[in-house]
Amino acid sequence: MSPSRSRNQHELDDTDYGPSRSQQRREALAVLELAAQLIELPPTRLAKLDLPDDVRDEIANVRRIPSHIARKRQLAFLAKIMRRHDDEAFAAVRAELGENRDKQRQETAAMHRIEALRERLLGDDGDTALSALLAEHPGTDRQHLRSLVRQARIEKDTPNKPPRAYREIFQLLKDLAQSGDSAEG
Repeated sequence: MSPSRSRNQHELDDTDYGPSRSQQRREALAVLELAAQLIELPPTRLAKLDLPDDVRDEIANVRRIPSHIARKRQLAFLAKIMRRHDDEAFAAVRAELGENRDKQRQETAAMHRIEALRERLLGDDGDTALSALLAEHPGTDRQHLRSLVRQARIEKDTPNKPPRAYREIFQLLKDLAQSGDSAEG
């Protein structure tokens, strides 16, 4: 091997070819996924995000298209427009969507806890659950809550009766949970 050949080989090794095609594909798919998330956002939340004007206009265009295939094609075009901007233009948007996703998960978990508590109140061991709830929230109207539990049990056994008390228990438990959260925070 001659010294000139090894020098050329060394020069080739130092050449930066940029990201690989696989990396470019992954980045393009990430932008496409972000575009799909932006389209699904309600207009009020979308208005709060700091987006470039051309991206905002194209989101409005995609939303107007009812046909599935045409919408998919326009979504790909939106992603292409988004790729023209630098990554920093959408970093805040990604962070905002991530925070919203975490907040949504927390709210869903809280709703599941409330539903589970309601089911315990209406179950066979409802008196124990009621005592624990009243101990945790001493200002709760005991008589009203017992009355709602009785009505909800009757509604459960009656097939054509709307579950008014069942819903009212959920709302009452939700209010108790929110008042407990605001007292802690």
